[in-house]
Formats: sequence, C-alpha cells, structure tokens
Amino acid sequence: MAVGVAAAMLQFAPARWLAGPLERATGGHLVLSEPRGTIWNGSAQLMLAGGAGSTDAVALPTRVDWRLSPRWDGLLAQVESACCTSRPIAVRIRPRWGGTRLAVGDSRTQWPASMLAGLGTPWNTLQFDGALDLKTEELSVEWVQGRLAIAGRADLTAQRLSSRLSTLRPMGSYRITVLGGATPTLQLATLEGSLQLAGSGQWVGSRLHFSGVASAAPERESALSNLLNIIGRRSGPRSIITIG
Repeated sequence: MAVGVAAAMLQFAPARWLAGPLERATGGHLVLSEPRGTIWNGSAQLMLAGGAGSTDAVALPTRVDWRLSPRWDGLLAQVESACCTSRPIAVRIRPRWGGTRLAVGDSRTQWPASMLAGLGTPWNTLQFDGALDLKTEELSVEWVQGRLAIAGRADLTAQRLSSRLSTLRPMGSYRITVLGGATPTLQLATLEGSLQLAGSGQWVGSRLHFSGVASAAPERESALSNLLNIIGRRSGPRSIITIG
C-alpha cells in the first residue's frame, strides 16, 4: 500500500517541485515562475536572476515547456519555448558519484540578449539588446566534487548587439566559442562592428579565468566611451577585461 501511494504521488508530483532544486543548483540564476502541470510534463515562466540577495530578474517572452522521461541511467528531458527553439532540446541527466552529468543534444536556438540584464551587475547596467544564437555540438557538462568538466563545443553568436550605454546601434556582432577537453577553453572574437572585442580564457577547476581587450574604431570612441569605462579597466583607448 505504502509503495503504491508513493508511486502515485511521484507520478502526479506538481511542477513546482522542480523550482527549488533548479534554483539551488544554479545559485539562484535560473528561476521557474508560475509552474503548471507535473514534474514529468509541465511548463513555467523561465527567468534569469541575479542570485541570492538580488532583485534583478528577466523572464523569457514565452513559457518553457518540458517533458521528463526516466531512463535506466538517469533522465531524458525535452525542453522547448516558442520564442527561442525551433524544436525541443534533448538533455540527458545522469547522476555520477559525487556529481551530475548533463549531455545536450545538438541544437541551434536563439535567445533575446535583453534577458542578460536579469543576471544583475554588470549586465543590468549594460542593458544589451540583440539576438543570441546558440549552437551546440556533442556538448556535455559534468560536475564532480566541485570540479567542472566540459566536452564538445558551443558557439554563442551575439548578432547586432547594442547597449543603453551607447548611442551607437548596433555596436557589432561577436562570437564566443567554448571548446571542451582536458582544459576547457573560451574564445571571444569580433565578427563585425565599431566595438572591437577579443579575448581568451580557460576553466581551472570550476572557475573561469579570462582576459580580453575592448576598443573602439577611432571615429566611434566618443559614442562608445561610457561602455568602455564599464566593461573593464580603462587603459587609454582600450578597456582591459579580466575574469577570475
């Protein structure tokens, strides 16, 4: 009897039961608001948030729908949102000893850059606008005892990016490439535009160490001066960007 009751409760477990674990696992940066349905077949308003103590939060324009299916080695999730995915994204969730592995099916999605403001400082000051095109190939992310392991590749292309700190619209288009391996790396490059961005970094443990440079085309320095002052340490006409 007890086993049957427990199975029934799990089968009809409400979607809100996913909200707490997701928020804790992401440090408060991913929030499921107004969840509906069950943990197996549900939807919610997905929000990017600034984390603990932050009041910043920005929601996707459309709700996120998901379907969860148990597998012998974990869970298979199918996730989609009308604004941003042309087809469901497949995510395999596999528990590991002391951690978890997420494997993302090859996909191409597009997200509004304005959502980044929800992450708090400095994104809420920069207030980016434009489209973020994300392409993944054999991408997997694993956390084991506090260490981050990445395999595969992800390319994030920011198309026709603009900011409230500059009258120049757009400022340019950029690409961030993440390559997995023994030491995962990140590369930032400018595709076009008056704001020039370049840099590289790598993950050590679970921390990203990145160094880069931002500069403006000579005829656009005055229009981009405020932005250059915010995104890094100003050094003459350039801005030095460091993370970690």
